[in-house]
Amino acid sequence: MSSEYASHFGITNVPYGIASSTIRTQPQCVTRIADEVIFLDPLASSGLFEHVKGLPPGVFRTRTLNDFAALPKEVHKQVREAIQGAYEKGNLAAASESVEDINMHLPVRIGDFTDFSASKDHVLNAGEAITGQRSFPPGFLKYPAAYVGRCSSISISGTPCRRPHGQFIEDYTVPEKKIIYGPSRALDYELEVGAVIGRPVQPGQMLKASDADKHIFGLLLVNDWSARDIQGLEMNPLGPFNGKNFLTSISPWVITPEALESFKVPAPPRDEEVATFMDDKEAVNYAINLEAQVIRNGTATTTCKVGFNTMYWTFRHMLAHHTIGGCGLRTGDLIASGTVSGQADDEHGCLLELTSNGRKPATLNGGTELRYLEDGDEVRLTGRVGNTSDGVGFGECVGVVKPPRGL
Repeated sequence: MSSEYASHFGITNVPYGIASSTIRTQPQCVTRIADEVIFLDPLASSGLFEHVKGLPPGVFRTRTLNDFAALPKEVHKQVREAIQGAYEKGNLAAASESVEDINMHLPVRIGDFTDFSASKDHVLNAGEAITGQRSFPPGFLKYPAAYVGRCSSISISGTPCRRPHGQFIEDYTVPEKKIIYGPSRALDYELEVGAVIGRPVQPGQMLKASDADKHIFGLLLVNDWSARDIQGLEMNPLGPFNGKNFLTSISPWVITPEALESFKVPAPPRDEEVATFMDDKEAVNYAINLEAQVIRNGTATTTCKVGFNTMYWTFRHMLAHHTIGGCGLRTGDLIASGTVSGQADDEHGCLLELTSNGRKPATLNGGTELRYLEDGDEVRLTGRVGNTSDGVGFGECVGVVKPPRGL
């Protein structure tokens, strides 16, 4: 694992993940400060957390963060403070290893995955790219749209993206719309942020948006890879399926609400009156600076810089909408924001928007055209809040496009 993002992980961050090494071969709970990955179970064995009431023995030896994530917020707060205090005293060396010697794993056991469409700019930009019209989907100003994704294809950052096969319209410009089968010709990325559920929501427990924060363990980066040609054919009458279920990448570090507290910003005002349970007078986003890059033939091009503060619907809104019909949420469930986009040309969080569905190619550094992703392209998503001195970031979420499998 690279040390490139050491500045993202200052003492004010204290993220959580799952890691292993040649010394500690079993995946277990860790945090990261600068270039050091700190294993939490040895700290617990040393008595660092003995004052934390409600912290079960062995909770940090588990292969996922689920057991820890489900604990009360006060437990998380005390563990965070204990780690910060021990670091300042120089007492973490015995439990630390260099980030270069670490393998990262999926941080949580994900039982369900819901991908929302929460960006007003994205739905307008995407609609224009597909139909030529800027209009909201029915209901969008009342609640964020969503589809249920596949947990079986969620993978950790660094997992290659194999170009999927599927069925799609061969050529939309001719009168006869012939459906063919083959490798996707319109492979895309989606720059997203995900929320990991900590405290569960029991079936039938209907959340108000204003009460949803206590159920969020933390945030991470999400790339919901999309085959736009396959997706385009299957969207009518239901929604995404094979166009999205081949891979979703997530970053390895879960960034806690405590680390992001100083970077809250007011959410955009509502354009229309909303249902009572969605009416959140204190609705907030986070001032996360997100960036997407495409690396082709070793040359990187920044294709998007956008702030998460642009999102019309917040995670609080998303959780409330998710539960209002009686659906429960379990610890480890992943709630993704959908593509994060803004109004400017350099704020398009996917290639569908950036290239108008491939009709208006962008130019990469080096002079080649970018319509959709080619085999060998690497996509790198990053996110941070504040400035370098604040030391709070997400690291990266990366993946390289591989050729399709043989039939």
